Amino acid sequence: MKLLDDNRFLAGIHSYERQLAKLLAVLLAVVIGLASIQLLLESVGKILQLSTNWFDGNLIGLLDRLLLIFIALEVLQNVNAYLRDQVVQIELVLLTALTAVARKVIVLPPGTENKPILMVGFGVIVVSLAGAFWLVRMARRSHPQPVEPTG
Repeated sequence: MKLLDDNRFLAGIHSYERQLAKLLAVLLAVVIGLASIQLLLESVGKILQLSTNWFDGNLIGLLDRLLLIFIALEVLQNVNAYLRDQVVQIELVLLTALTAVARKVIVLPPGTENKPILMVGFGVIVVSLAGAFWLVRMARRSHPQPVEPTG
C-alpha cells in the first residue's frame, strides 16, 4: 500500500492550486479596487486644477493607468474563469495579452517611431497574438464543445 495514493495526492495538489488561485483573486481584487480609488482621486485632483495641461503627458499617463487597471480586471476574469471551469481559457489569455500590447503601443513616448526594431517587434507581437486568437476561434468553430444543461 502506498503512503500517498496518486489520486489522493493529485486531489490534494488540485485543492491547493484552487485555494491559492482564490487567495490571489481576492488580493488582485483588493489591489484593483485601491488602484481605481487612487486613479479616481488623482484624476479629480487634476481636473480641479484648471492649470492642468492635458497635452503635456498627463492624458497619456491617465490612459496608461486606466488601461493597466483594465488589464488587471482581465487577469481577474481569467482567474475567475479558471476557478469556474477548471481550465485555462486561452481566448481570454490572448485578449488580455493583446490589451497589454495595445496599452504599450498607445502610451509609447514621443521619438519611439525612430526605433524601427521596437516598432517591428510590436507589429510581430500583435500579428502573432491576433493569429493565435484567430486559430483558437477557428478550432472552436470546427470542434464545438458540448454545452452542459444548467439548472
